[in-house]
Amino acid sequence: MGSTIRDLAVIGDRKTCALISKAGDVVWFCPKRFDKPAVFTSLVDPEKGGSWGFDYEGKKFLSRKYDRRSAVLTTAYKGLEVCDFMPLDAEYHGILRASSEAPETIENKIFPKSYYGLGLPDYDLDSDRNIVSISRSLFLTASHPLNIRDGDIIFTIPKGEKGWAFLSDRAFDERLNAEKLKVYKEKTISGWEKISQQVCYEGLYGKQVHDSIRAIQLMTFQENGGIIAAATTSLPEVPGEHRNYDYRYVWVRDSAMITGALVRADSNGEEAQKFLSFLCDAKFRNSQKILLPFYSLDKLVAQPEEDLPLEGYQNSRPVRIGNNAMDQLQLDANANILLAAKLVYEKFPEKHHWETVSAIADHLIERWREKDHGIWEETAKEHFTSSKVIVAKALEFMADFAETSEQQTRWLSNAEEIREFIEENCLTTEGAYAIYPGSDEVDITAALFPVWLFTEVDSPAMLKTIELLEKDHRDGDLYRRNLLCYDAAKEGVFLAGCLWMAQYYIMAGKIEKAEKILNAALEFSNDLGFFAEEGNVERKEMLGNFPQTFVHASFIGAVIDLKNAKRNT
Repeated sequence: MGSTIRDLAVIGDRKTCALISKAGDVVWFCPKRFDKPAVFTSLVDPEKGGSWGFDYEGKKFLSRKYDRRSAVLTTAYKGLEVCDFMPLDAEYHGILRASSEAPETIENKIFPKSYYGLGLPDYDLDSDRNIVSISRSLFLTASHPLNIRDGDIIFTIPKGEKGWAFLSDRAFDERLNAEKLKVYKEKTISGWEKISQQVCYEGLYGKQVHDSIRAIQLMTFQENGGIIAAATTSLPEVPGEHRNYDYRYVWVRDSAMITGALVRADSNGEEAQKFLSFLCDAKFRNSQKILLPFYSLDKLVAQPEEDLPLEGYQNSRPVRIGNNAMDQLQLDANANILLAAKLVYEKFPEKHHWETVSAIADHLIERWREKDHGIWEETAKEHFTSSKVIVAKALEFMADFAETSEQQTRWLSNAEEIREFIEENCLTTEGAYAIYPGSDEVDITAALFPVWLFTEVDSPAMLKTIELLEKDHRDGDLYRRNLLCYDAAKEGVFLAGCLWMAQYYIMAGKIEKAEKILNAALEFSNDLGFFAEEGNVERKEMLGNFPQTFVHASFIGAVIDLKNAKRNT
């Protein structure tokens, strides 16, 4: 069956990351960068996919934890501790694994397969230096002699001895030893300590918030500040069905929400400034008036979808790379940039990248009357109510920072026109906020309308919307979204949306209800605090790509609202 999503831990160096199961198998790893072709892919094909594992007699998982707020992972097995990390500020980049004294003979087996497991490696073993060159692009060295057997790289750690191995993306020009690796570990822990200090949150759910901050920081590309949606591709929203997508891109909407959450969690602003710079560069490089829904880490348009001949996670096919939603019009994605900019401008003295931010506001004015694909990237285009709402509020927020009276008037008058459109067209026959004009359905995105300050929590339309969400879209203490192009009842609960409902109830003064939602959502984080996108309530199963930064940001936002509400009562 292979590893489950709940089993997964993450190590990373802010360039790429690796996913490791409780069994100690490295099941996903893209060398050099998050979105490069993976060489360990057993997560999405246990048979074809490469992996790195170890075994010994009596092996049994006990526990695992990170060293403080770092991404240095120590896993305890019966009689053995294994430390996994990706070095920061080191000559070599890749996966470093070290173990305590072996309770029994340990056999390590490494089988990297190029291009998502579809290519076989070409090995060159230098026995004198104990280094294996893997297709001249990866290099492995270890504490004990390396051998090639049946396509695997093997090394054995005798009983009573410590061991280590380092898989690097550049050739080793020196012989490594345990002392050198200890220096790498200390520098990595110190490096993560500096990274973690960028956000100084204290208060309710402190450990869980810091776990979420770590998850976001692990998914941040240090070189340019791009925050990818998740580390994986094709982990299914519905096991056995086709809703499997590549999330290794910088989603504009998600990144804006993440940036806003970090600013509210007392960030020093570094990530926020990098985020705005990333978007400005992407807009300039692609000669666009309005930003696309997402970009590659090169700040370019994503590649078209390609299906790979792999089995898929729990037989969920296709396994895809690339993403065909790259050129959709998503008004809310651009409006979310303005919401993030508002939070940045309120907290920090300079209006960085104002020219780009104001240009986005002006272009939203030009296009808000168009149908778009909405927050769920539907294949059908509609006048989605949530898109109109966030554009109206984004323009109102930006008007506070306008540099001329003409600019302020233009933005406010268009916001008022959008409000009139919503009032006249976007209510159901029962008076709730419709998904789009003419629909009698509601969606969980409406929980954000009072959070965005578009409407009061107790307005008639809002109360009716919440009533219908509770009646038709609740599963236990959690909630499902509503999709036009797919039966969302087949999905799990949508965790980000659940956390938006918690925010709504906090604003409504129903703290106990909000805490029930928060605690129920936390049941779909794993032992290290990572969320996937969705959860199956009946089976307690985590679903969707992992770790999902959008969910982590929503969790942080809900907790901060709860903290502020309790402080003010």
